[in-house]
Amino acid sequence: MIKSLYIRVVVTFLVSVIAGTLIAFFLSTWIFEDRLNDNAHINIRNFGQDVIQIYQTLPLSEADAFINKMKQLDLYYIRMFEPSGQLLTFGKHRDHQPLSVTGEQIQKVLEGKTLELTPNGLGTVLLGLPIQTASGTRAMFLETLSPPAAATVIQWGTIFALSSLTAGSLIILIASVFLVRPIKTLTRATKRIAAGDFNVKLNIKQTTELGTLARSFEEMMQDLQQLEQMRREFVANVSHEVQSPLTSISGYAQALKNVDLPDPDRGRYLDIIISEAKRMSKMSDSLLKLTMLESQSHQLQLATRDLDEQIRRVIVALQPQWSARDIHFELDLQKVQLLADHDQLNQVWTNILGNAIKFSNDQGTIHVRMERDLRHVTVHISDQGIGIPLEDQKRIFERFFKADRSHSRKYDGSGMGLAIVKQIVSLHQGDIRVKSKPHQGTTFIISLPISPPTAE
Repeated sequence: MIKSLYIRVVVTFLVSVIAGTLIAFFLSTWIFEDRLNDNAHINIRNFGQDVIQIYQTLPLSEADAFINKMKQLDLYYIRMFEPSGQLLTFGKHRDHQPLSVTGEQIQKVLEGKTLELTPNGLGTVLLGLPIQTASGTRAMFLETLSPPAAATVIQWGTIFALSSLTAGSLIILIASVFLVRPIKTLTRATKRIAAGDFNVKLNIKQTTELGTLARSFEEMMQDLQQLEQMRREFVANVSHEVQSPLTSISGYAQALKNVDLPDPDRGRYLDIIISEAKRMSKMSDSLLKLTMLESQSHQLQLATRDLDEQIRRVIVALQPQWSARDIHFELDLQKVQLLADHDQLNQVWTNILGNAIKFSNDQGTIHVRMERDLRHVTVHISDQGIGIPLEDQKRIFERFFKADRSHSRKYDGSGMGLAIVKQIVSLHQGDIRVKSKPHQGTTFIISLPISPPTAE
């Protein structure tokens, strides 16, 4: 099993190139072999006819002398067999090994037949022709002296293929280093991220697929870093939110063991313990609800109801909170029927309106305005309270996040309300935004589709 990507790239390239070269080589040889053989046959036939014409034109002795001086003998080797068995040769075959000619073949040519053979199939032709001379019929056999055309092409192709493979192998060995280097960089970065180190610089400037992969990896690394930061903050927040009531419960429970404790103090301690227990229970319920809302199996129970009437009922239910502080509401609501899970939306309005009351000044005013178009309804809930700093506005929908820790004791809450609101609005394919300035108030803008796409 090859584990190295570098070796895999090189081996894959070599196998592909070798296979492609061999296929192309044999295919081209197969295509051109017939053509080359045809050309060799045509050329040797023409030369044979020229020789026959010479013997028909000139006397025998002059014809032999003329043939012996022909320039074409550099390319062809001629053997002439007399009926008596005498052999005449023309041309210098040098290191050429003449093709064997059998007595049967000689006899057939002497009888006037033409023989045309391709012994090795690579462009070598043996041509036997009868020649009528003054001394009788001769059997002339011609064969090529020069390297066969097909063999030359194959030899050249083989050299070219080997040269291509050698040069290509050297190039791919070098190119693979640059190809594999970014992947090795990504591998090292992955190991560092797995170890918890997110300060990784890839420095991959390529614009190819590897460059795209590197940029996607960097974006993923940033997301993971944010998730890790959120996880740490979440653990710290949960620890803080749980530790505070547990400390109170433990402390006052220890105090209750004092037998000399006055009854008024004992009752007050018990009230604190009950209050802190309720606080922990509420936080636990909020966590469970948020987990349920984030689960993919959660289904909305859709129904069509009047949204404006629902908001009015929530305001009435919160009357003890706002009337005690002389807070007023200004409503600009229009009748809108909305297909939604109204039990879930009821918590959205309860949480947002509850926060508006909590963070408003005494004798303040809360504005609730509604507007709609063909597809969406938008609700604006504005208060004139303490506001939210700009740097905190992007994080207020995170679980356990509190915009101003300095007010955590004055304003009770676990920081889970807006996270639940955000999830419920998202489940309805809606959107929630916030606009705020410190000490000038806050406006929450909730946009919901009149008929969610999931319902359609």
